[in-house]
Amino acid sequence: MKKIIAAVALTLICAGAALAAGPETITLPAKMGNVTFNHKKHQEMLKDCKLCHEKGPGKIEGFGKDMAHKTCKGCHTEKGQGPTKCGECHKK
Repeated sequence: MKKIIAAVALTLICAGAALAAGPETITLPAKMGNVTFNHKKHQEMLKDCKLCHEKGPGKIEGFGKDMAHKTCKGCHTEKGQGPTKCGECHKK
């Protein structure tokens, strides 16, 4: 019985970690050209999901052009790294 409980617990822990990991890349459609976002790279670099996902893992509520420019471009400008010009993110 203990082995079964341990196996179930391990399965749930692994499943939770996989869900929290999210996709490796995300393509965001935009009129200026799609933006391919390297989600995995940002996770490894930032190590704190709540910097972007205030309400926890999953899609960011209300995410769109204005939020992306404020949040993403704002962070890149603040940290002095990452793209900040239109053509650096938007690819046709």
